[in-house]
Amino acid sequence: MKLVNSLHFRNWRGDLYGGITAAIVALPLALAFGVSSGVESLTDGAGAAIGLYGAICVGFFAALCGGTPSQISGPTGPMTVVMATVFTAIAAKNEDPATGLAIAFTIVMLGGLFQILFGILKLGQYITLMPYTVISGFMSGVGAIIILIEIGPLLGYPGSAGVVDSLSKLPEQLSNPNPIATGLGILTLAIVFLWPSKLNRIVPSPLLALIVATLISVLIFPNSGINKIGNISAVLPQLHFPTLDLSQLRDILGYGLMLATLGSIDSLLTSLVADNITSTQHNSDRELIGQGIGNMVSGLFGGLPGAGATMRTVVNVQTGGKTPLSGIIHALVLLVILFGAGKLTQHIPHAVLAGILIKVGIDIIDWGFLKRAHRVSLRAAAIMYGVLFLTVFEDLITAVVVGVFVANLFTVKRLSDLQSENISAIATPDDTLQLKPEERKLLAEAGGRILLFRLGGPMSFGAAKSISQRMSIVKNYEVLILDLSDVPFVGVTASLAIENIVKEACQKRRDVFMVGASGRVKSRLQRLDILDRMPPSHRVPDRLSALQQAIQLIRGNGFEVNPETNEATENLAKQVQSHPPGDGSL
Repeated sequence: MKLVNSLHFRNWRGDLYGGITAAIVALPLALAFGVSSGVESLTDGAGAAIGLYGAICVGFFAALCGGTPSQISGPTGPMTVVMATVFTAIAAKNEDPATGLAIAFTIVMLGGLFQILFGILKLGQYITLMPYTVISGFMSGVGAIIILIEIGPLLGYPGSAGVVDSLSKLPEQLSNPNPIATGLGILTLAIVFLWPSKLNRIVPSPLLALIVATLISVLIFPNSGINKIGNISAVLPQLHFPTLDLSQLRDILGYGLMLATLGSIDSLLTSLVADNITSTQHNSDRELIGQGIGNMVSGLFGGLPGAGATMRTVVNVQTGGKTPLSGIIHALVLLVILFGAGKLTQHIPHAVLAGILIKVGIDIIDWGFLKRAHRVSLRAAAIMYGVLFLTVFEDLITAVVVGVFVANLFTVKRLSDLQSENISAIATPDDTLQLKPEERKLLAEAGGRILLFRLGGPMSFGAAKSISQRMSIVKNYEVLILDLSDVPFVGVTASLAIENIVKEACQKRRDVFMVGASGRVKSRLQRLDILDRMPPSHRVPDRLSALQQAIQLIRGNGFEVNPETNEATENLAKQVQSHPPGDGSL
């Protein structure tokens, strides 16, 4: 795999316009995410700058080395929420702000390194394999966090890095808002919500709100004293080399893994959106490597971590961007703005940026599924709201892990019930299993001395207990026929359950036939030495052959049909078939 994409200029006009437009959309968001990141707890006046640094570094290297041609990357809401937690936690544990800042950016670099490892280990195809209920819950939770922590700045107060702290201050802030800051924030919200979508392609509403509200604050309220960004230094950022503190190693690794996991999920979900609107196919593992390189460079230069940004990617594609060149141009345009817009951005009020971010938070919330989740399934709704709650009041990784675990438990239970329905244990012919006339005749002739145990479909660990339960109530048989003809896959736990059946039958001196075991199923049984417990002649390709041999064995033992045995066996068969499937199938 080449580290750098092969760039071409066959679509240079579309990429140029798409990159410039994406940069215009990214500028107010980068500034807003930087201010809301909580970096002020470790340094003074660097918030907006680290947002721009992150947009430039991640945007450039993710495009240059990533696997989604049209994707635009930079600071996003979920990544900023995690980074705000990092800055707050590190500030609390380090009295020296410089040391705390160095450790925080080390975490960003470590997150990038983890992403590169994810890509090298080819984990990209698995990262987005999670239930939609979990994705919806944590994305809605992130949106709720952004809204809650930005209400204070919207009302003219300093921002809070945590939801609980923000909620505790909210009553006082609502009762005593700063009228000028609140007015500018409400004006910003009005513009970003009411600006026509057709005009939004020409002048993005966040940029328009930023310009209009800032001009009003400068021209009409020049001495209002509201919180503003302040000057952004038009110089190259200072390098932050990795710094490790062994006493904080657990936190550093934990936050680094959190950033890597969330950034990977965020980026690959955006890659799927890009695939849908461009009819292309991204390379998940390459995309993770590109995002990892971008985040490592961003941490080195003191920037926010980033990921694939859905809104900026969609804007890029809609305005002509198709290749990695558009992402590179987007980053270069932001770099030019950084060196030329320091004096222009210093007057931007925090309330304006808060208004822009509240709109971002509202857009992130999955309103469509929130309204319908309870109608789809109460379990799905419970998982989604549970993940949302944990995201807001605990942390994102805990929310995702718990959500995926619970959702997978429900999924395994459902699959186990389905697998149990494909398990049949019969001693006399009936309608529960489609038998050929000759097979039905032989089974009837056996008079209940033959037990036909049929498995169907993939057999995972969820079916193991059901297999054992079905067999435990069947005792009176002389020949056991295990029919695996319709089993394409058998898991280790199910294989061991089959082994127990065979072992118990052999201990009782019963004859065992194995029908239709082939391919992966046969290979698995051979590796566990299950097939070695029966003679080669008892491994047959079809049920008819097994039944014919079984009848011969019974006749060789002097078997005669007994009507009473038949009647007893029919009752036993009914008992087997009435056994409820799926009980305790986990």
